[in-house]
Amino acid sequence: MPNKSAAGAGSEPAGRLVDEALRPRLTREVADDLAVDALLRDRAGKPPFDEAARLREAGLPALLTPPGPDRRGTDWRTACGVIREIAAADSSIGELLGRHYALSWSARFFSTPERADALERRAVAEQWLWGGSTDVPGAEAATEDGLTLTPADGGYVLSGGTTLAAGVQVADRLVLGGVGTDTGDSLIVCLDPERPGVTADAEHDRLGQRLAGAGSISFDDVLVPADEVLGTVPRDEHAVSPFATLAPLALRLALVHVSLGTAEGALAEARDSNRAAPGRWPVPGPDESAYPDRPGVDPYLLLAYGELVTAAHTAAAVVESATEALARGLLAGPALGVDERADIAVLVAAAEATTGRSAMQITTRIMELTQGAGSAADTLGFDRFWRNARILTAQASPTHRLRDIGDHYLNGTHPPLTLRA
Repeated sequence: MPNKSAAGAGSEPAGRLVDEALRPRLTREVADDLAVDALLRDRAGKPPFDEAARLREAGLPALLTPPGPDRRGTDWRTACGVIREIAAADSSIGELLGRHYALSWSARFFSTPERADALERRAVAEQWLWGGSTDVPGAEAATEDGLTLTPADGGYVLSGGTTLAAGVQVADRLVLGGVGTDTGDSLIVCLDPERPGVTADAEHDRLGQRLAGAGSISFDDVLVPADEVLGTVPRDEHAVSPFATLAPLALRLALVHVSLGTAEGALAEARDSNRAAPGRWPVPGPDESAYPDRPGVDPYLLLAYGELVTAAHTAAAVVESATEALARGLLAGPALGVDERADIAVLVAAAEATTGRSAMQITTRIMELTQGAGSAADTLGFDRFWRNARILTAQASPTHRLRDIGDHYLNGTHPPLTLRA
């Protein structure tokens, strides 16, 4: 694994926390900085070492640490807003940050409060960027293509390989789920990817989300001490804590905010492109001189933007409802009930379905709307929004999500208590 310490070192001291009063300005500065060269970096497709450094310099990785007298953390609602704003500028980095936030709570989902508190304090002090996945396959999936944990003196030996959608080469810590070869239960572990036996390979020539750091990672008999095991997930899904099953819902909702941010960023950039070349759009009627600075009053262009803005607003309203529900569920902690978890799962599924449809509609349509604005070189970059949205929406099946929503509404059936996103 490459050394990330130098790449992540910025002008700010390690462990910098975001002052709540400064957070909006810092987030906007990072987003503006990323937006300047987003197209060039997308085309280069390099691992996001520099981008991760920008996040660390602004203190954003430590943003979601729980609030306390000695820690200026914030809540999930605020963190989701940051994800969305960063994604509007660069959806790949939005995904990297969104997955980081979801995974940074892994100890709270699977371990004890004391263990979670100690781990989070260290993560803040060292500005960790989290990567990995808490997906846990069944025991039948413990094959050479999955991750297995074999008991050894003082812990386990991790073997196998997996693919990750983000953070493969830039993460400071990995959270992973593997099947214990002794019991068949799944274990959630946290380990340093710099450890001997860990090999990461970036995915090149990806369709979209090229800067998120996707790739494969393999483990050749990597020792995992017992204190790096966050918790055990029983094979029986009915024995899994409803609170623990918020882990995949938190990740899914974070990615929904990435998709929504991507759509909003595409829409705003298309608007700016059209405004920058007002003379290229026809103005019907004899009053053309009355609109010297407007990109035309072509009713079809106005209608198109009206439809797309409405789609974005609709998605934002559904996403806001899901975000509020998840935030309440996270505050409930281990006291969260099965019924409350089911309601959250349905709202997150609705947000995914609505946002996925809107993101594809918006990013597809803006490529048509920008053909009349600016030179060919200016318009070529708009395809990246569509490519990014396509990758993000492909990660969740809208058919399955809608079926779960319908079954819950019609029959009162709860979505499965699963740890798979």
